[in-house]
Amino acid sequence: MNQITHIISSFSQEEQQKFELYLARRNKRRDTKNIQLFKLLKQQESSTALICNTLYGKQNRAALYTLKQRLHESLIDFIAMNKIQGENSIDMLLIKYIMVARDFLFQQNYGEAYKLLNKAELLARDYELFSILNEIYHTKIQYAHLHPKTDLNKTIKEFKSNQKNYFLEEELNIIYAKIRNNLILIPNDKGSISNFESFINSIFKEHHINIDDSLSFKSLYQLISIVNISAFIHKNYLKVEPFLIKTYGIITSKKGKEKQLFYHIRVLYLIANTLFRNKKFEESLNYLKYMLVLMNDNNKKYFKLFYLNYLLLFALNKNYRNEQNEAISLLEDAILKKHVDQKSLLEIQLSLLMFYFQSNQFGKAIKLLHKLNHSDKWYIDKVGIEWVIKKNLFEILLHLELENLNLFESRLLSFKRKYYTYIKKINQERVIEYLKLVEQYYKDPSIITTTQFNDLVESSFEFVGAQQEDIFVMSFYAWLKSKMEQSPIFEVTLELVKKAQGKSK
Repeated sequence: MNQITHIISSFSQEEQQKFELYLARRNKRRDTKNIQLFKLLKQQESSTALICNTLYGKQNRAALYTLKQRLHESLIDFIAMNKIQGENSIDMLLIKYIMVARDFLFQQNYGEAYKLLNKAELLARDYELFSILNEIYHTKIQYAHLHPKTDLNKTIKEFKSNQKNYFLEEELNIIYAKIRNNLILIPNDKGSISNFESFINSIFKEHHINIDDSLSFKSLYQLISIVNISAFIHKNYLKVEPFLIKTYGIITSKKGKEKQLFYHIRVLYLIANTLFRNKKFEESLNYLKYMLVLMNDNNKKYFKLFYLNYLLLFALNKNYRNEQNEAISLLEDAILKKHVDQKSLLEIQLSLLMFYFQSNQFGKAIKLLHKLNHSDKWYIDKVGIEWVIKKNLFEILLHLELENLNLFESRLLSFKRKYYTYIKKINQERVIEYLKLVEQYYKDPSIITTTQFNDLVESSFEFVGAQQEDIFVMSFYAWLKSKMEQSPIFEVTLELVKKAQGKSK
C-alpha cells in the first residue's frame, strides 16, 4: 500500500477532510469500508494483518486488495477533480472558451465568437499559456475573413510573437532535459564534469537560445536551474549569484507572477541556496522568509511540498550563524516525523550528523549514523553519490574520534576501493589528499601540531580562495585544522567562515 499511503500523506488536512466527504457522497452502500481504510492509512498504519482484522474481523486479503484498488481509483479521481477546479481551472476554462467560440463560428455567430476569443486571449496572455494562445490566434486568423473587425495584420504579428515565446519555452525545456540527462550519465562518462560548461554552451548554441531574450516565468526558472546545476558541479556559486539575482528581478517585474506560485517558490529556494553557499546567511534568510510567505499562500497549497527544503536551508543558515542549538533542535524535530520527501529527509539527516560532529556530540552522531543502514548503492539511487561520499567521510572521522580503530581502518579501505576512481574522474583529488593527511594523523597523532605537518597541509591542497571555497569542504577541513590548533571543531569552522566573509579577527 506504499503508493496509496504516499498519495494520502501528500494531502493537507483540509484535503483529507474533503476526500472523506467525497467518499461519503459517492458511497451508495452503508457497509462500504473505503473511509475506514482511508483513516487507517492516514494514520500511517502499514500492517496488512492489522488492517484486515480491523475492517473484516479476520484475514481477508482478497477483499482488502479489491478495496485498496477502489480507494486508489477514488484518490486519482479526487485529485483530478481538484486540479480541474484549482490551478488548472484557467486552462480548462480557456479550452471551453475556444470550443464554444468555434461552435459559434460554425453557427455563423461571428460577433459572439470573437468576443469569447478576445476574452480567452487576454487571460491566456496574463497567465503566459503560449500553447493555448497558439490555438486562439490560429482560430482568429482562420476566420478573420468572416469578421471584418479583426485586424488581420495585427493578429498575425501577435501570433508570430507568441510562436517565438512558445518555441523558446519548448527549446529551454529540451535543453533542461538534455542537461539533466547528461548529469545522470556523468559517472560512466569520463571527463563529462570537466567539460560541463562547454557542454551547456554547445547546447544553447545548437538551439539558438539567447539568454537576453524575453522569457516566460517557467522558462526563466528553467534557465536558473540550468545555471544552478553548473554552479553545483563546479562548486562556484559566486560566479552565478549576480545572474540569479538579476534574473529574479526580471521574474518579479513580469505581470502575472502571482499566478505562477510553484515556480516562484522554487526560484526563491535556488537563490537562497546560492546565497548560503556564498556564506551570505542574512541575505539567504531574507529570501527564505519570503519563500515561507509564498508557501503559506493559496491555503498552503505548496507548503508540504517545499517544507523540508525550506527547513533544511533555514537550519544550515542558523548553524553557520553560530545558532547551532536552534539548528539541531529544528532538524531533530523533523526526523521524528514521517515524510513523503525521502530525498530531503536524508539531506536533513546528513546535516544533523554534521551538526553533531561539529559540536563534539559524537555519541549522538554515531547513533544517527547507525540508523542510516542501507547500502551505498541504495543511497546513491535515492539521493546521489555526493551525499554518500560525505556520509562515508563523516563515518571515517567519527570512528577515529571514538577510537574505533578497526572500524576506521576498514571504512577507510572500503572508501578507497569504492570511490577513489570516481573522485579522480571528477577532478576532486583533494579529497584523496585530505584522507592521506587523516591517515598520517591516525598513524602518528603527535605529528598534528608540528610545523612539518602544517607545511604538508598547505602544500597538499589547491585552495580556490576563502570566498569561493565550498562551505562543506571548508567544514571538513575545519576538523583537521582543529586538531592542528587544539581548538573545538565548531569554533574553528566559524572562524574559517568569518574569514571567507572578510570578518576574521
